[in-house]
This record gives sequence, structure tokens and C-alpha cells, in this order.
Amino acid sequence: MASRAGVHATTVYRRWGSIAELLADVATSRFSGDIVVPDTGTLRGDLERYASDLAKDLCDPDTLALVRATIGTGGEQGAAACRGEREQQLEAILEREQARGRERPTLERTTDAILAPLYYRAVFTNEPLTSGWAYDLVSHLLSDGNGAATAPDSASDSLLAD
Repeated sequence: MASRAGVHATTVYRRWGSIAELLADVATSRFSGDIVVPDTGTLRGDLERYASDLAKDLCDPDTLALVRATIGTGGEQGAAACRGEREQQLEAILEREQARGRERPTLERTTDAILAPLYYRAVFTNEPLTSGWAYDLVSHLLSDGNGAATAPDSASDSLLAD
């Protein structure tokens, strides 16, 4: 990388300190603003478009290679670079739903239902990331059909607490 930039390797290490820090900065730059936060008028429509767009982005070989490399460095910076912008985008969608006067799921629940499976499938499996599959993730999150999330199952929550 240093030779492609026309600098000495020590210059790169002086600026970033480690490959993990370099990849975190590249990931932060790459993942900022590349997915537009949709406004379809409904939470379901916004989340379906968002999940579908993210699935398409994760199908790009360069994006996937960067995500894998960033996660592979094992640092908190890499994980934060991969999730930070995405969580801000989801929060904007959820806040818009709240401003419409409707119930909304929490950011944590939405992240677990949409981001986690998309990234897991992209990084760790060879299963396809299709729009239909992304829409199914949204359907599972918004199980009552009108855009409001159902309450978590307290029995399953108590099992996790033990």
C-alpha cells in the first residue's frame, strides 16, 4: 500500500500504527453515506428498502473483502467501523417512525433482526443475499403487520438472564 501511495512504509505506520487502525479508517470512510436512508412513508417500506440496499452492497466483492478484513483484525475499531454508520442509519429510520406517532422497535432489536443476519450471511456463509430474504428479516421484526414491533417474549428473556 505504501508503494502505491508513493510513500515509505514507516509513513503509513506512523499515521495509523497498525493494519487494524488503517482498515478501521478505510471502513469508516467506505461505509459512510453509501446507503441512503429511505423514506417510503412506512416503517416496513423504509426497512425493506434499507435491508435490500444493504444486501446489494454486501454482495459487492470489494465491500465484502473490506468487511471481512476489518472484522478479521479483531479490534473494537474494526467492529465499530462496520456497525457505527449502519446503526445511525437505522436510528434515523426508527426516529422518523416515532415522529409519525407510531410505535417502533428498539435500535438493538432492529440491529439484531436486520444487521446481524445480513452481515453474518455475507461474511460467514455462501448463502445468497437476496431482496426477498432481506424482506423476510423485516417481516420477522415487524410481526404484527402494521409496523409496530411485538413485545419480546419474557420467557426467552429470562432464560438468557440465568
